Amino acid sequence: MSRLKLSFACWNYDRTRPLLDGRVQCDGIDLNYLNLPVEETFFRMARYQEFDVAEMSLSSYCVSMNKADKPFIAIPVFPSRYFRHSCIYINAASGIKEPKDLIGKRIASPEYQMTAPVWIRGILSDHYQVPIDAQPYLFGGEEETGRIEKLKLELPANIKVHPIQAHQTLSQMLYDGELDALYTARMPSSFLKGDGRVKRLFENYPEVELNYYRETQIFPIMHTIVIKREVYESNRWIAQSLTKAFYEAQRIVYADFAETAALKTMLPWLPAHVDATRKEFGDDWWPYGLEKNLKTLDTFTRYHLEQGLSKQKLNPADLFAPESLEAFKI
Repeated sequence: MSRLKLSFACWNYDRTRPLLDGRVQCDGIDLNYLNLPVEETFFRMARYQEFDVAEMSLSSYCVSMNKADKPFIAIPVFPSRYFRHSCIYINAASGIKEPKDLIGKRIASPEYQMTAPVWIRGILSDHYQVPIDAQPYLFGGEEETGRIEKLKLELPANIKVHPIQAHQTLSQMLYDGELDALYTARMPSSFLKGDGRVKRLFENYPEVELNYYRETQIFPIMHTIVIKREVYESNRWIAQSLTKAFYEAQRIVYADFAETAALKTMLPWLPAHVDATRKEFGDDWWPYGLEKNLKTLDTFTRYHLEQGLSKQKLNPADLFAPESLEAFKI
């Protein structure tokens, strides 16, 4: 019997690599795994819907859910999660010493609707009393000129977002003092220079992020997996097949972390790191599924509404194909 051929764009993560190298097969699906960096995958999927299945920014997906045609449907698999306190970069001469000093400053991100800045703005509002609309935001290419918002945004009047000039990049603007702060997922080259002109707001970010997790039990979700809706509607069984395969791929990685006969990654104290992670998060520290992620998703969808990116509060359960939320039991 022939298998359904589907294209799948996703980066090369340890938790998805078994799908890339063929160790895990999807029931009834011949998956053509395109190993692409996230910026390329997101741009091509959001703008042109080039792939049958793809990794997608959680925020971009939520923006798409406000469209009449709802071009995608997700499954509750999250290839990227990241604590984002470490991703607030400041110019050392900006006068910013603590979060409240961000109020009224010149702040930018590569795109306003990016998931990482949504989390950052929400966390700053909830935990540090930095209002979402305390100042306008700039957006544009971090390292290259000409970047634009992938999706057309219709923001409320109290939120102002403006592009930088055609010849500018955010990394250089931060270095030169034309920006005070940058909220971004990718570490800027101006920070990597290491000369102290660009620094992190939270230099002790591991401690800050751990305290945030202990307080909230939230490990922020960055990306999910989406299926083109027309593909899904024609073959609704694929939602369950894909979900099963992603779980199996992740199970292999968990097993590798438990292997101590020889280290499979080049981290000398990996077992200690795994032990510390398990102590804080439990055995399933990167959970898939709706139930274990309900608080995280509910918080994010609230942030999405508060920041003018959703027209109404999205129900986390409505984000996912129903077939991916249940499985048979014996």
